[in-house]
Amino acid sequence: MAEEPKTSAATPQATAAVAQTRERPDAAEGRFAVEPPCAVVDRDFTIDDGVTRPVQILPYERQPGDPIYRPLRIFSLDPSASRLEGAEATVNVPYEPLDPGPVGRVFEVDDFDNTQQTHWGRVDLDQRAVLLSDGHNPSTSDPLFHQQMVYAVCSTVYAAFRRALGRHVTWGFAARGPDTRGAGRLRIRPHAFEDQNAYYDRTTGELCFGYFPAPKDVRGRTLPGGVVFTCLAHDIVAHEVTHALLDGLRAHFSEPTGEDVLGFHEGFADLVATFQHFSYREVVQAAIRRSQGKIEGASLLTGIAHQFGATLGSTKPLRTAFESAAQSEPKRYGAGMEAHELGEILVQAVFEAALTVFGRKTAQYVRLATGGSGSLPEGELPIDLQNIFGEQASKLASHFLAICIRAIDYCPPVDLDLGEYLRALITADYDLVPDDRWAYREALIDAFRHRRIYPPNVTSLSEESLRWQCSELSVKTIPELNFAHLQFEGDPASPADAGELCRQAIALGAVLGCPHNLKQFGLARAGDPALGGDSVSLPRVQSIRSSRRIGPDGQIVFDLVAEVTQRRSVRAPEGMFDFFGGATVIIGPKGEVRYVIAKNILNEKRRHQQREFMRGAGQRYWKMHDGVITPVPNALKLLHRPALPIPVEEPGS
Repeated sequence: MAEEPKTSAATPQATAAVAQTRERPDAAEGRFAVEPPCAVVDRDFTIDDGVTRPVQILPYERQPGDPIYRPLRIFSLDPSASRLEGAEATVNVPYEPLDPGPVGRVFEVDDFDNTQQTHWGRVDLDQRAVLLSDGHNPSTSDPLFHQQMVYAVCSTVYAAFRRALGRHVTWGFAARGPDTRGAGRLRIRPHAFEDQNAYYDRTTGELCFGYFPAPKDVRGRTLPGGVVFTCLAHDIVAHEVTHALLDGLRAHFSEPTGEDVLGFHEGFADLVATFQHFSYREVVQAAIRRSQGKIEGASLLTGIAHQFGATLGSTKPLRTAFESAAQSEPKRYGAGMEAHELGEILVQAVFEAALTVFGRKTAQYVRLATGGSGSLPEGELPIDLQNIFGEQASKLASHFLAICIRAIDYCPPVDLDLGEYLRALITADYDLVPDDRWAYREALIDAFRHRRIYPPNVTSLSEESLRWQCSELSVKTIPELNFAHLQFEGDPASPADAGELCRQAIALGAVLGCPHNLKQFGLARAGDPALGGDSVSLPRVQSIRSSRRIGPDGQIVFDLVAEVTQRRSVRAPEGMFDFFGGATVIIGPKGEVRYVIAKNILNEKRRHQQREFMRGAGQRYWKMHDGVITPVPNALKLLHRPALPIPVEEPGS
C-alpha cells in the first residue's frame, strides 16, 4: 500500500517559486521528490515526463521569404481508383526545409525493409526538378513516391489537428535515446515488413506499413498476385497517423480497459480519414457528379480503404461511414460489441449528423435550381449546382473534423466511453460557437440517440444537460496559471521552455492538497476505506498545454488543458491489475477552473467492468506475469488482426 501522503505546508506560490529558482529542498524534510526534467515536485503529486514533451520537438515556423506551402502529389484514395474519380491529387503541405528521407521537424521517413533487409533510398523533395513538378509522379512501383506519399498525408493530417486544437501537437512516445536532433520525431516506415498489416508502434515511436501479394480472387483493379502497399492507401496512412496523434493527446486511451476505449480509437481514426476525403476537390466533384448530389450514396467519400477491402474478396470498402438505405434502422450500440464494429457505429453517427446539416445548408440552392419543388432532377446535376454542393461539402467536412478533434480536449483522461465523447463534442462546440445557427449539436445528439449511444450520469439528452458542468472546488482560480503570468515562445500556443511547463504543472498539482479537491478530481488518498485495501500511487500531472482557438466570428478563446491521473493497484483472485482514475482540467485565461471532467478511481462499477473485460472479450489484450496482469505492448497493432484473413506473428516468435 502506498504511504499516506502528507499535505505540504508550501503554498502554490512558494512551490512555483522553488521550481523557478531550480533550488532543491532538503530531502530530509520529505516535502519534495526530484523527478527529472522538472527539477522538483511537491510530495503530494508527481509530474509525468509528458509535461515537457511539447518543447522537445516543435514544428517549423515559417520565416520571411519562405513559401507558404509545398505542393506534393499523392493518391487521394488508393491506386485502385480511377483518375476520373480524382484518384490523384496535389496537396498543399505546410512548408518546411527537408533533408532527404524526407526528414522534417516532426516526421522522418525511414524506408528500411525488415523483410528484405534493405533500405529503399531517401527521396529528396528539395531537388530543383522535384520541386518544379510538385514532387514525384504517383506510382505504385517507385519507392521514392511511396516516401513522398506517407510524408504528405501525415503532414496534412497533423496540420488539421494543429488548426483544430490551436497549438502544436505532441507525440505520446518517449524520445529515442538522449537529446539528439530528431530524437522525438515520429518515424514513418513505408515498407516496414511483408504482411497484411499497418500499425502505430508507441514503444518505438513508429508508423509501420506492410506490403503483401494480392490473392487470386481479388476484386476491382488490383492485379491478382500483384503487390499491395498499405502505404499507398490514403485512408490507412491517415488512420495510422491519427492513432499516433491521439496517443499524444491521451496516453491512457491506448490501454485496453474496455470495448469503448478500443472502439473509439478505431472510430476516431476512421473519422479523420473519412473527412480528409472532402479536402480533395477532384474526389468531391467526381463523387457528387456520380451520385447526383447525394453525398450518402458517394462511396468514394464514405468508403474507407477500398483497395484493402478488395483484397479480402469484397466489392465494398473495408468499412463505411454510411449505412445502406436498405436498412430500416441504423446499427445500434450494444454491450460486448467488437471494437471495429463500435468504431463504425461512431463514424456513422457523426457522418449522419454531417449529412443532416449538409441537407439544411443546401436546401435553398436545391429550391432555386428546381423552381421550388425541392426535388433534385434525375440525371447529372447542372455544373453550377455541382460546384456549390462540392464547396458546401468540403467546408462542412472541415467543420466536423475540427469539432471531432477539438472534443478530445474535453474527454476524461482515462477509460472513455462513446457517450462521454458525445458530451465532449457538445461542450467543445458550444465553447467556441455558442450560437449554433445550423443546429450542428442537435444533429449530433439525434444521430447518437438513433444508435442508442447514451452518456452516463445525465438527466436528459438536451444540450444543456449534455454539456460538462464545472464541479465545486474549494479553489475557484489558480492565480499562477493566469495567462498574465505564463511565459510563451512568441505565441500563446507555444510554451516558453520545459521549466515553464514544470512551473505550470506544479501550480496545478498544488491544488490537489485539499481532500475535497481530490474527490472532485476523481482521485483518492492512500488508506481510504473505499479502496478496500487496494493501494494507490500519488496523483500525477500527466500534461498541461495551452491553446489558442479562433471561432467562426473571429473570437479568440484561450485555455490551458491539463490531465491529472492516478493508478490504483487492484487485488483480484486472478492477479493484480492497474485501474486508473483522474480528470481533465480546463483552465481559462484568468486562471479560473472552467471544467473538471473526472473518472472516479473509487468507481466500483467501472472497476468491475474492466475486470470482466480483461477476463472475457478483451483477454487477448492482457498478459500475466508473476501474479500481475498488464496490457500487452501495442494493443492497437493486435486490434487490427480480426480484419485479416491470415494470422500475424509477433516479431521473433
